[in-house]
Amino acid sequence: MGGEGRDLHLKINPDADVRTRGSDHHGLMTTTDYLIDSLLVLLVLLQIKERTLTTKTLIRPLVIVAIAAANYLHGIPTTGNDLVLVVILALTGGAIGLASAQTVIMRLGPDGEVLARAGWASGFFWVLGMGSRFGFIFWITHSGASTLGQFSLQHAITGNAWTVALLAMAVCEVASRSALMAARRQRLQGRRAFQLA
Repeated sequence: MGGEGRDLHLKINPDADVRTRGSDHHGLMTTTDYLIDSLLVLLVLLQIKERTLTTKTLIRPLVIVAIAAANYLHGIPTTGNDLVLVVILALTGGAIGLASAQTVIMRLGPDGEVLARAGWASGFFWVLGMGSRFGFIFWITHSGASTLGQFSLQHAITGNAWTVALLAMAVCEVASRSALMAARRQRLQGRRAFQLA
């Protein structure tokens, strides 16, 4: 058959798909990136001291990642293995967020309010998620661009997929943490209402 020697796999040009540092390019990590990651880590560090767990406390991280999503999400890439990467990192973020939320120490206060404090385990999981993204972005903007380009080429991943996957990881980490903490708060409040009845 005439086409036996033909390569049927599409090729990806890593130079077109993965950004590398150049003389006129300042890298992928912007001041906004640093601020968003730092704010999200700071939010958990502020929870080391026991405080009332309010709806505002639960929504604040969601607002921060919503701003990040509005700035960086311009579509979901589905070429090659892009969607696989996005799903894997989203699930990883969700699992880290659930682990962080499950290890938050919660109790009912004297007036029936729910008090929460992020212990070392909760802080560890939160910083693990945020810090790993921060470290990855720092690595690819300083020395890892060519390695990432080769990996992306070998696994049919486009450059845009990395941005979306890291964003999906952050969104799922924040959303799962907030959702589980809200559910735990509701459970504690329900227990208090049952005791008063």
